[in-house]
Parts: sequence; C-alpha cells; structure tokens
Amino acid sequence: MRGSEARIGLPVPATKVDKRTTVGKFLTIDAGSNTIVGMITEVSGGSAEQTHPSNHKSVARIDLVGEICRNADGISQFKRGVREYPAIGDAARIVSNEELRLIYAPSDSRAICIGQLNQDPTIPAYVDVDSLLTKHFAVLGSTGVGKSSGVAVILGELMKARPNMRVLLLDGHNEYSKCFGDKANVVSARTLRLPFWLFNFEEITDVVFGGRPVVPEQAEILAELIPMAKGAYSNSRAAATRSTLKRKDSRISGFTVDTPVPYLLQDLLSLIDERMGKLENRSSRMTYNRLMLRIESIRNDPRYAFMFERANVGGDTMAALLSDLFGLESHDRPITILQLASLPVEVVDAVVCVVSRLAFDFGLWSDGTMPLLLVCEEAHRYASADHSLGFGPARRALSRIAKEGRKYGVCLGLVTQRPAELDPTIISQCSTLFAMRMANDQDQTLLRSAVSDAAADLLAFVPSLGTGEVVSFGEAVPLPTRLTFKELPERLVPRSDSANPLRDEKSNMSRFDFVRSVVDRWREATTNRSAWMDDAPAALETPQLQSEYPNEPPPEAHAAGEAHETPASAGSRRIEEARYRLLRR
Repeated sequence: MRGSEARIGLPVPATKVDKRTTVGKFLTIDAGSNTIVGMITEVSGGSAEQTHPSNHKSVARIDLVGEICRNADGISQFKRGVREYPAIGDAARIVSNEELRLIYAPSDSRAICIGQLNQDPTIPAYVDVDSLLTKHFAVLGSTGVGKSSGVAVILGELMKARPNMRVLLLDGHNEYSKCFGDKANVVSARTLRLPFWLFNFEEITDVVFGGRPVVPEQAEILAELIPMAKGAYSNSRAAATRSTLKRKDSRISGFTVDTPVPYLLQDLLSLIDERMGKLENRSSRMTYNRLMLRIESIRNDPRYAFMFERANVGGDTMAALLSDLFGLESHDRPITILQLASLPVEVVDAVVCVVSRLAFDFGLWSDGTMPLLLVCEEAHRYASADHSLGFGPARRALSRIAKEGRKYGVCLGLVTQRPAELDPTIISQCSTLFAMRMANDQDQTLLRSAVSDAAADLLAFVPSLGTGEVVSFGEAVPLPTRLTFKELPERLVPRSDSANPLRDEKSNMSRFDFVRSVVDRWREATTNRSAWMDDAPAALETPQLQSEYPNEPPPEAHAAGEAHETPASAGSRRIEEARYRLLRR
C-alpha cells in the first residue's frame, strides 16, 4: 500500500454465480470504525510469492476514493477523501447495494437524476445542480456516441430542477429543435433578428470582411464614422420628439464604436460617400469605394437578412431582443435553441461572439438576478486552442463567461468532440466533465491532465465505452463514476432536421425532380427577391424566352431595359454572368 493506492489479494470465486471482481468495480475495506471505499483499476495474476497458497490467485490494484463514516447517532454517510488508512491484513469485499446507494444518494432535493450506474443499473446516478451550474460543465465525446442525447437529458432535468433558470443552446447542427417539446423556443435563420448595430467593432469588421484579414485603412474609416452615424441617429430622434432642442454635432455625441445604440446603415454609407467626395487622391477614393461596396454587398445578401432587414428603418429593439433571445418573459419556454447551421458560414463566429457577449453583459448589468445557462455545441470551433484559428473575440467572450460568469449568474456548458482542440483556459474552468467514447490520443491526454490522480485510471475506460455510456467526474458527482445516460423517447432524440422539408416528398418524386427541388432550395437561400425575379420562373419555362443564365431575365427583358440600365446594375449583371461561366467550367 502507498498513498491513495492499495493492493488486494482476490480469491477464486466459489461458484459461477458469485460476483465478479473486475476492473471498474468498487471494493470496501473495514478499517476500524470506518469503511474505506476503493475502485479497482487493475487486476493481474499473482505469483506464488505474492498470493496466499490456498485461495488468493490474483491481485487487484485499487484507488482509495473515500470512506463511509458513522456519526454519534449511528447514521452513516459518505465523504470523499481518506483520513484513516487500512492496515495489512484488513478484510476487503465487494461494495454492497446498500453502500452504493448511500454513496450515490442525492446531496439535496435539487439533485437531478441523469441515468443509472453501470455497476448496478438499479441505482440512479445523481448530479448536484449547484455544483454543475456555478462551476460550469463539459460533455466530451466523438461523433455518434450519444453525446447530443446526453446533453438533452442533462438540460431536460436541469429545467425541472431550476424552473426560473433560462437556457440558451447554440445548436451548431440544427438537431435539438424537437428534444424539449413545447418548452423550447426555436430561433432559426428565418426568425433570428440580430441588428447590425448590436455588433461591436471587432464583430462588425469580421462580418464586413467575411472572416478574411481586415484592411487597416477601411477599418479606420469604420472606427471613425460609426460613432458619428450613431450620433446622427440620436440627434434625429431627439429632434423628432423635441423640435425646439438645439441639434448637437454628431461628432461629439459621446458614443463609442462599441456603444450598443441604433444607427442607420444609410447614414453610415452617406458619411463614407461624403468623406470620399472631399478626397482628390484616387487611391484614397478607391479605399472608401471598396468599403462601400463591401457593405452594400452584405446588406443585399439575403443570408444576412437577420442583421440588415431593418437597416434603414431604425428603432431601439435591444430590450425586446434580449427578452426573446434569453426567454426572460416566457415562463412556459425556459430554453431557447439558436440554430446556427443555416446561417452563413462567414458570420457564424461573429453571431456566437455577439450572443455570448450579450449573455455576459446582461448578467453583469442585471447583477445576476436572472440565472442564465449558455450551452455551446461544437465549442472547439469558436474557442480553438490554436489562437491563429477561429475568431479571437468569440474565444474571449466564452473565456470571460468561464472565468467570471458565475459571479453574475451566467453559467457555461461546453459540448465538443475534440477537447484537445479547445482552449485549455476555458475547459480548465469546467469543474464537472462527462467523458464519452473517444479514441484520439490527444483528447485522452488532455482529459488525464484535467482530472485528479484518483480519477485518472478511470479514463482508461473511455476508448471502450458503449453508446450512451459516460465517465463522469468532478464537483457535481460524489465519485468518479461510470454510468449510462437515460434513454430518451424516440420523438425526443436529437437529429438534424436540415433535410426535413424534402424527406417526405422524395418518395413521390422522380430522381430528376428531386434534384431540381434541391437546386431550387439552394438558389433560394442565396437569392434576393426582386420584382423581375417573381416572374422569372414563368419566363424560364418558355423555351423561346429562356435566357442563357438561369438567374437572369430573358434576353428580351435586357433589350427592353437596356437604355435604363444603371452602371451599378450593369456591373452586377456582369459579375453574375462571370460567376455562372466559372461554375459551368
């Protein structure tokens, strides 16, 4: 015996129905008035010198994890850690059902049951809610091991135990929409409204430049003119309500580029155009012109409608947006599922950053009066360990919640299939880990560095876990435990619904019609509906009017409107024609 480790001689089972003493089982050792609990981490055949000649034929190595103590009233309770170590010759036995129930008994009435123990399926596995939330948690596992179902079980039980808590789930694959029934508010790309003026400077530049390196000259223009656009909008609103009030200079409005107040995109474009008109240097004018084209391009892109739908209408919708996004006024729908898969890839990182920042800032300025849990699927995409990858502000927003969120009632749940690619600073703040099957050596190495020595040996089970099985350890569980998540009803099992609109129709279609319907949906997602496009399908069905380019009006329409074609529309048409030729190659 040494430190927290002991070796036990194992007898040969008397009959085949005797309990098997194998790796992962718990043993108890009677040491004085206390009973020490240990977990078997290794079993090996013993030599003649190591084993008793009569019945000890193998040796088990166990980690001592806790002890069952009895108080003055004779009531037994389990405590982690060992105060009195066993002596050589003390008897060991397999833990009884009653002792297991005592060890895994819920610590209070708010503990939640998420499954059952593998060692004894009749014993429920409880998790302490307070420790799980206030100290954050992570669910780790490869694709196809039941990770999403496990997350659905945990969140479902959390909402029962904490009805006043609000949950925001960042759904990277659109697979949780049916998991919580009528308790969930599902926000898709079609219903999301996240106005551009809520984005801070780093986030809006990431959107404008599409995730590519920022052009310093153009970024400086935005940093200077966005506060002026905010001041211009504020002055116009003040003038509309109090006409006698003296109009202030927008340049001294007091707003910064990060102040979350509304402004009109048209005001920003007008300021850029006005500044460009005062320049004589052609290269400088081109910098302003390229910036305007970038902004116009994303504003007219239908995929960005959730940001720019009311870009030139105005209105301070921040309070209503926060209420809807975090479900602050809804008592029947405590969880909001934000579907990210249908958003433009170029803007997903910025959206995650905005939502994470809003969650933290709301908790900060509300003094934590409304508990909020932010659950981030595919967390390694937004908080990469390699700081040269991903979007830096998104990683910092999640890191801020991980480090300081508990002070303001903002909790964090991370879900990832590649923990080794997740920022170690963030995952180190998660005090409870649920590890499912993972075969990657780097992921297993990270897990070993994140857990205590007593639990490290239990991670040897991770590569061989079955679907739905998990090894849990940390503050929210009494002991490092191998358990199986509850089985969800078939209708509540997470599954991607991205193809649902066509799934039921496919059986009644020919293969060509099915492909054509896919193409229609594909084009619709990137099409800005205009007046002539509403009539385009009918025109395209007529062979004599069919254009060479499917997204363009028929040739007669070009001829009729050629005299009225503006340079901008002509340029757009040439770009579309070039794009189509490139695709045909």
